[in-house]
Amino acid sequence: MSLSKRTTRPLDHLVLPVAELAQARRRLSDLGFVVADDARHPFGTENACVFFADNTYLEPLAIASREECEAAALAGNVFVARDQAFRFRQGPEGMSAIVVGTSDAATDHMRFRASGVSGGDMLEFSRPMRLPDGREGLGSFRLAFAADLRSPDFFLFSCQRIRALPVEQTALHRHENGVLGIAEVVLSEPNPTDFQYLLQEGVDDREVSAHSFGMDIQTGNAKLSVLNAAGMEAFFGRSVRSAERGLRGRAVVFRVADLEATRALFAKNDIEFAEMGGRLIVPEAPGQGVIFAFGV
Repeated sequence: MSLSKRTTRPLDHLVLPVAELAQARRRLSDLGFVVADDARHPFGTENACVFFADNTYLEPLAIASREECEAAALAGNVFVARDQAFRFRQGPEGMSAIVVGTSDAATDHMRFRASGVSGGDMLEFSRPMRLPDGREGLGSFRLAFAADLRSPDFFLFSCQRIRALPVEQTALHRHENGVLGIAEVVLSEPNPTDFQYLLQEGVDDREVSAHSFGMDIQTGNAKLSVLNAAGMEAFFGRSVRSAERGLRGRAVVFRVADLEATRALFAKNDIEFAEMGGRLIVPEAPGQGVIFAFGV
């Protein structure tokens, strides 16, 4: 395949570091999400994912074995090394990576290297997952990493599902809050276009929409936005330090079936939220390291 050929990648999932999975599970359940069973990686991390009908998901990520993680990082595992670096600099919770889907991670790796944005060696691994009906599937993945040294607290990678987990996950898609999928992922940076090239290569699309609040790049199925301080204030009512450089994961915007039903659930579960621009804005909380926004 020619490295010059471009095929816009779809959003696959988001990596959300958390202090502990039990706390994240409680918070996500209170928000009305169905959370899959805990699953262990072969390199010391663990997750409890939230899957959506649009084939995207959230990956709350915790440390299962610090010793295994440290050994994996020393051996060159980029995923673990980046997670450790994020936790060291930003604490145990937030959004550390955007993951796009690919059918050929090896070609993506070559493209990242040729473009000067490679985040390190590829990673291939398998992990088990228990489904709601009691079955256990095995998923195998190959990852290619993209990063910018100017932005140590965020990276991207493409994920090739070599062996997909069983596709019948209907029960995991029936979220009480009515969420259907991820509409937008929001990052912040004082001068968003400084990182235009990294994000274009990560998504494999040159089209960028610049505006006074930042810039937007469309993945195959969701919008990727990078907002400046004024944009974060305007769209989410959140003040961020305008002098803090580097990309930072700030928010996830979800599509819901019925916003009134979502509002009623939050009221019942005593979830703090504000309303801005026709969306429900839920601030960060333990187990939820970034803003969650819900809209139609």
